[in-house]
Amino acid sequence: MSSEEQSGNKIHPKSGNRMSKTTNAYNDNIDLDGGEPEYGVAGACLLYCSIILTVILFPFGACLCVIKIVAEYERAVVFRLGRLQAGGAKGPGLFCIVPCTDEYKQVDLRTVSFDVPPQEILSKDSVTIAVDAVVYYRVQDATMSIANVENADGATRLLAQTTLRNVLGTKTLQEVLTDRDQISGKMLATLDEATDPWGIKVERVEIKDVRLPVQLQRAMAAEAEAAREARAKVVAAEGEMNASRKLKEAADVMSESPCALQLRYLQTLQSISAEKNSTIIFPLPIDLLSGLMKK
Repeated sequence: MSSEEQSGNKIHPKSGNRMSKTTNAYNDNIDLDGGEPEYGVAGACLLYCSIILTVILFPFGACLCVIKIVAEYERAVVFRLGRLQAGGAKGPGLFCIVPCTDEYKQVDLRTVSFDVPPQEILSKDSVTIAVDAVVYYRVQDATMSIANVENADGATRLLAQTTLRNVLGTKTLQEVLTDRDQISGKMLATLDEATDPWGIKVERVEIKDVRLPVQLQRAMAAEAEAAREARAKVVAAEGEMNASRKLKEAADVMSESPCALQLRYLQTLQSISAEKNSTIIFPLPIDLLSGLMKK
């Protein structure tokens, strides 16, 4: 038995003394302890008649009506004349019931997952979005899941939908898109606290998808494209500025030596001839042109 089952929960605490009465703070009208209730004269007569009938039909009727089997991952909650039996849920393995007076309900303890349908939500900044999620839960107390709620699975599903709407309604669109882990954690804490009286343990909540309106998607895409173009222009301008600085430094170095320009011209001719071009460009000094323009 796990420590969680030994300690119980705040609604259905476990006690080391089997004779002590179990309190049900969730619903005072339901006694989760069971015990030995008073069935009355009619109930006692019906119970004794059922026991005598079982003894008479033994072993044929007893094997079919009295002995029941539940699997390792299941528990059976037994009611006798409508009253919850003491000792909690039965199983796993064999257990016995009294025909005609006892009925039992089997509860699966395995983890169950379900999808929360897409919810149309108005975010804090007045943006309509559709969000769906997935929830994983399991039954940790079979008795509470039967006695305290009519349909634990259906109640958990409906609660998950309302919790998703309530949590996301307090978030902006940017927070919904970036803080999924925080939103999932808040939903997990809210669901786990609310389903504790039902014997349900919510193990995990995950946001699956956030769907935006088509117009908003186009607007966000245009905004992102404009931002990328602005960054590209800034990078190109910075590159031009760095290139102009390098060209100025190169011009200053070449101006210090008259032969540097001639060597650069010869190097350019060599690179042109390597490409097998028939065109050769001869540079004309600008100083010569300025002299002719003055005349």
